[in-house]
Amino acid sequence: MFENIGEIILLFWRTLLALPLAWRQRQKVFEQFFEIGNASLLMVCVLSFFIGAVIALQTGPVLVERSLSSAVGGVVGISIAKELAPVMMAILIAGRIGSAMAAEIGSMRVYQEIDALRTMNIDPIHYLVLPRMVAIAAALPMLVVFAILVGWFGGAVVADLNSHISIPFQAFFSDLRTIVQLKDVANGVFKSFCFALIIGAVSCHQGLATIGGPRGIGRSVTKAVVNSIVLIVIFDYVLTRLLLK
Repeated sequence: MFENIGEIILLFWRTLLALPLAWRQRQKVFEQFFEIGNASLLMVCVLSFFIGAVIALQTGPVLVERSLSSAVGGVVGISIAKELAPVMMAILIAGRIGSAMAAEIGSMRVYQEIDALRTMNIDPIHYLVLPRMVAIAAALPMLVVFAILVGWFGGAVVADLNSHISIPFQAFFSDLRTIVQLKDVANGVFKSFCFALIIGAVSCHQGLATIGGPRGIGRSVTKAVVNSIVLIVIFDYVLTRLLLK
C-alpha cells in the first residue's frame, strides 16, 4: 500500500514538472476534455437532478412539520454545493473516466506500446499522463458547477410539486440565496479539483503498472476505480476539515 502511494505521489510530481509542456499536447488535452466533459454531461444532469430531488423529498416534510419551511431551499442548496455534487460527480467520473484511463494505458503497457514510445525517446508521462491529468482537472470542476445548478433545480421542482412541502420556486431560491454563499460553491469546486487530480493520478498509475495480459488489465481497472473512490472519501473528510477552519 505504501509503495503504491509513493509511486502515485512520484507520478503526480513528475506530471506537475511537465506541466509547462501541456501546450504542446493541447490537441490530446482537448480530445480528453471532450471525452470527459461532453460525453458525461447527460449522466451528470440526470444524477444531479435526482440527488437534489431526493434531498428535498427527505428533508422538506421534516422541516415543514417543524415550521422551518423557509429553510428547505438553504438545506438543499448548501448540502448539494458543499458535499453531494463534488463527491457524487467525482465517484461518477472515477467509474466512467478513471476506468477508461486505466484500461487504455494498461492495454498499451501489456502490448508493449509504452516500450515503443520509450524507444522513440517519447516520455510516456508527457505523452499519456499529462494530457489526461490536465483535461480531468479542468473538466470535473465545470461538471460540478453544472451539477450544483441542476441539483438546485431538481430540489426546487420537488419542493414545489410535492404536496407535503409545497414551497414555490421563488421562495425556494430566495431562501437558497440567503443561506448559500459564494464560498460554499467555491469549496465544492475546489474539492472537485482535488478529486480530479486523485482520479487522474491513481488511474494513470494503475494503467502504467499493469502486468499479466488481459486479466491484468481487468485487475488494474478494478483497482483504479476502487482506490480512487476510497481516496475521494478520505480526502473529502480532510478537505472538509481544512475548509471549515
